[in-house]
Amino acid sequence: MRSPTLLSLLVVFAFSGAHVLSQDAAQPAVNNTASPAPIESPIPQIIPPEPAQPSQTPVLPELSALDQAFNQTGLGKDADEQRTRVEMRKLQNQVEHEPAVMEAKAAASSARTDFDKREKLREYYNINYGLMSKRASSSALKTAIEQERLKHVSLLAQPRVRPGVGESPVPTPHKKKHKKSGKKF
Repeated sequence: MRSPTLLSLLVVFAFSGAHVLSQDAAQPAVNNTASPAPIESPIPQIIPPEPAQPSQTPVLPELSALDQAFNQTGLGKDADEQRTRVEMRKLQNQVEHEPAVMEAKAAASSARTDFDKREKLREYYNINYGLMSKRASSSALKTAIEQERLKHVSLLAQPRVRPGVGESPVPTPHKKKHKKSGKKF
């Protein structure tokens, strides 16, 4: 068992060591009781002269002009593609109930042969995308509509069955036969 004096000596040394490591608070550098003295700067300050007339506010464009400018600026490739798809879908919904489009679609669905159906679908795509192109608001949208039309019409081609006028059928590739060698290893 340890003696109480040894324990008290340890406590005294511990507190005296903490006092040596601690810092005193700094004295305040600002004297609040005295009036502030003006500080003279070695660099002269240049004060601009006051304008004789107040500055005019710039002419701001109208809100519709700002909206139009915002719609024309590109927000990025993905955003532009998304906007084009949305506008194309709106045009598709408008054109869908036109009598000419409905007749062409009905004729294509009632075709009896595959060849006849392809011809009727080609007419349907030309009518449908033609009306959409007439209602398109920008040249970029018209270009996108034409690309979609060409994509759908090209799916109707059968180059191996019926080549178009002036085209020759695509030859079927032949499989090469591999000869077996007589040597065995």
